[in-house]
Amino acid sequence: MVALPLPDLPPELSELRNLALDLRWTWSHEADALWDQVDSELWRRTKSPWTVLQGASMQRLQRLAADPAFCKTLSGFSAARRKYLETKGWFASTYPSALSGVAYLSMEFGLGAALPLYAGGLGVLAGDYLKTASDLDLPAVGVGLLYQEGYFRQAIDANGAQHELYPYNEPATMPVEPVILPDVGWLRVRLNFPGRALLLRVWQANVGRVKLYLLDSNDPLNSPADRGITAKLYGGGNEIRIMQEIALGIGGWRVIEALHSNIEICHINEGHAALAILERARHLAANNGLSFWDAFWASRAGNVFTTHTPVAAGFDLFPVEMLRKYLVCLKAEWDDPDVSVDDLLALGQIVPGDPFNMAYLAERGAALTLGVSRLHGEFSRGIFQPLFPRIPDCEVPIGYVTNGVHVPTWDSAAADRIWSKACGPERWRSMPADLGQRIAAVSDEELWAMRGEGRQRLVKLARERLETQLRERGLNGETRTQADSVLDPNVLTIGFARRFTEYKRPTLLLRDMARLDALLNNAARPIQIVVAGKAHPADHKGKEMVTAWINLSTQARYRRRVVFLEDYDIALAQELIQGMDVWINTPRRPWEACGTSGMKVLVNGGLNCSIRDGWWDEGYAPELGWAIGDVKGGDTKQVDEEDGESLYTLLERDIVPLFYDRDSTGVPRAWLQRIRNSMSVLTPQFAGGRMLRDYVETAYLPLARLLRKRSQSRFASAKALRTWSEELTRRWPSLHISQPTATRDAEQWRVSVPVFLGEVSADQVRVELFADAKADVPAEAIALHKEQAIPGAINGHIYAGAVSASRNFDDYTVRVVPHHEDAQLPAELPLIAWQR
Repeated sequence: MVALPLPDLPPELSELRNLALDLRWTWSHEADALWDQVDSELWRRTKSPWTVLQGASMQRLQRLAADPAFCKTLSGFSAARRKYLETKGWFASTYPSALSGVAYLSMEFGLGAALPLYAGGLGVLAGDYLKTASDLDLPAVGVGLLYQEGYFRQAIDANGAQHELYPYNEPATMPVEPVILPDVGWLRVRLNFPGRALLLRVWQANVGRVKLYLLDSNDPLNSPADRGITAKLYGGGNEIRIMQEIALGIGGWRVIEALHSNIEICHINEGHAALAILERARHLAANNGLSFWDAFWASRAGNVFTTHTPVAAGFDLFPVEMLRKYLVCLKAEWDDPDVSVDDLLALGQIVPGDPFNMAYLAERGAALTLGVSRLHGEFSRGIFQPLFPRIPDCEVPIGYVTNGVHVPTWDSAAADRIWSKACGPERWRSMPADLGQRIAAVSDEELWAMRGEGRQRLVKLARERLETQLRERGLNGETRTQADSVLDPNVLTIGFARRFTEYKRPTLLLRDMARLDALLNNAARPIQIVVAGKAHPADHKGKEMVTAWINLSTQARYRRRVVFLEDYDIALAQELIQGMDVWINTPRRPWEACGTSGMKVLVNGGLNCSIRDGWWDEGYAPELGWAIGDVKGGDTKQVDEEDGESLYTLLERDIVPLFYDRDSTGVPRAWLQRIRNSMSVLTPQFAGGRMLRDYVETAYLPLARLLRKRSQSRFASAKALRTWSEELTRRWPSLHISQPTATRDAEQWRVSVPVFLGEVSADQVRVELFADAKADVPAEAIALHKEQAIPGAINGHIYAGAVSASRNFDDYTVRVVPHHEDAQLPAELPLIAWQR
């Protein structure tokens, strides 16, 4: 692969291109001073090496080329980058030949402010995934869309109202390159759309060792309307969304086949990319002379689906007839009478005529479906229950891998120094087992100095940004005086920054202004609050919440203690989380699938005060932070009142007194012990390295083995599984279960039950006693053995077994479930029969 010509550089500076086009600079800041030397003003304003390189004058570049000191520094940074790329990481060292590659498909990627292809947490998580994959040397590639405008930028007017701006993303000014192939030139993916062909240009971003491929419809060969398909992230109506998701899923998998045909694992990050499942099966069928359904069974073994949605209403639903016309075009690309468009539509429906549900397609087309936290996995089993009729909630095949953050992206310079000294420079790439013990040995004085430096840096940033905000709102008279007086680097600093929407309750802290006033303006022990966040353009309630905080921050009584910072993005988030003493999160449980913002403060010594939702439900312990409210739930109004009361009480009785409880040297020893606990226990637990290792060891490696098995002997196993599933589904109604008998023998129930299997072979099923979870007793499924045939019956057998008598036998029910050693059950065949 070669790149299109880039701006000429003096030969001595040629390595600047590689440094600028490697997004490793979004987390490795070793070369920041180098870019400041190239053009200080551009660097200060953009923090984008690619923009600095493009904007630097030739005269300046020539002077730098003639500067031996600069060239020596450049050579050192170039050598450091090569060492990073060439040194084997955790995966390559631990599992050198276990996996050929992972394709990670996502609608958004948040890698840095210079590549604005994200809206919020989903994209930032995807960006952190790629960075961590690079650090751990996982053979992964990302696939997404290159938006001409992306998500909106936020502007606040003089009345405190949010407005949306959509600046154009000029690809030439972004750290991406066209993918150029020697035999075809610029790689374009062709999609057959109704009445025309759509061409998608393919771009590449380098994320350390990992490639991110981005598809873009803004090609002059497309119609004006089609050029706008990839204009806005989550913009337009249903039809634009369908076309974007076709581009991502089908177009994305075609990129993989063109550039990385050896990829084994397709990881679908949320349902937007679910159509990749169909394209993968289609391509496998066409290349190997298989039917679509045989290819579906074979390729499904290598598909992983991560769902981020906490409620069923969050799934992408599309009108069937709107989607049908696009699937007709897709179906025309293969000659297989074994599959119809209605068959494809059925993969996203419960019954014909239902709207097409992308998450249902993703679940049915993946061998493994995972939530993003333990609690989210539990609730997701209920959300996906309709796909598994009569199967108990606890057995709906949804697992979880709790999200983690790419720690080097989010740590401050001060935190990095402390962690490097205690744990070594390779700590987040090797993840030593004693990481927590090492950081726990850091002294109070070092921790307190780190926190002071972070708070001071945040205050400086807030004042600079606030001055700009006030000036742009037309408040020129006293902008500098007002901005310079806000915040105090010695005051307890609380942060709240995220999307403003009702379920996140960003105004929970404003419910009782008398108590909040007492906290903000306490002469001896004040608090200060920094807030940031955007509301969706169509979310009027969310916009009102933005205005509520802005109005508070402009009142003379609160101006020094409350600051709202506009246009929340990755760059601002990186600054905020480094300076916060306490990070607050207030979603209505269980609407926060995971929520990673609170994880990002951990490495910097920030503490969490949050609802026990998402990751905090498994991370919380009294010595690590604070939990708002309880987990009982109830009426929304009542829960909001109780959670508001809990938040105020925690601040008044616990958080504020602990922060200001100082010894004779002015150091808050108990506060620092809590920081030490949090850093040592939670930072490794919720680091991206732990997340990726979980994915590798619980998902990727087992599924790669399964995929290889199904591909052997010209896909014999996949063909056999397809035949088995179709036959068993057809014959299933012929079996039935009679009433069991149970006798108590000491501490056991001895059970026997007549089972009439009808047309079903006994080796295709398991007969079990099942008891659902009850109080503190977990669910049980105990296999019964075939004891004897029933005389005179056709395929009737007595099944028998024993179970502990510790619970009442009425808790148990006999059932029959499919059995096949090579199938993922019940995910791939959700059949079940219960005793009547």
